[in-house]
Amino acid sequence: MSQTDGVKWLSDSEQDSWRAILRGTRLLETALDDALHGSGLQLSEYEIISMLSESPSHRLRMSELAAMVVQSRSRLTHTAKRLEARGWVTREQCLGDRRGVELVLTPLGLEAVDEISKVHVQSVRDNLVDIMTPEQFQAIGDAMAIVRDHLDPEGQSDA
Repeated sequence: MSQTDGVKWLSDSEQDSWRAILRGTRLLETALDDALHGSGLQLSEYEIISMLSESPSHRLRMSELAAMVVQSRSRLTHTAKRLEARGWVTREQCLGDRRGVELVLTPLGLEAVDEISKVHVQSVRDNLVDIMTPEQFQAIGDAMAIVRDHLDPEGQSDA
């Protein structure tokens, strides 16, 4: 490929790094998802109930939660239905704004998060944190924060 076509192509080193990032993140997500399989839960479902467990009153507006977990509102609605069927969440009108809908973690859902979080955290340790030095882990976090801030400058995913 010609360097005169206006595209700044990746160098061999950049290409190697890019492919390692892409494949590594996909493999990591698969490993984290597989670890939750024994709990009958997908990583995307765990992420939602985990976010709810960390929020005040264990409730978040659906639109805010969708931004936090980087899912479309429609995908979040489908996931919420699966979690509702388990009795782990309910959908309720927003306390402060009757037009919005909040996803609320039930006591049963909180118990599930408490138990499943042990499996998830161990998988994060086994497949990421403990296989590198603290400095390497910090560097990855710092680098991904730059990517996050570039792609989400208003901080919608930080909510």
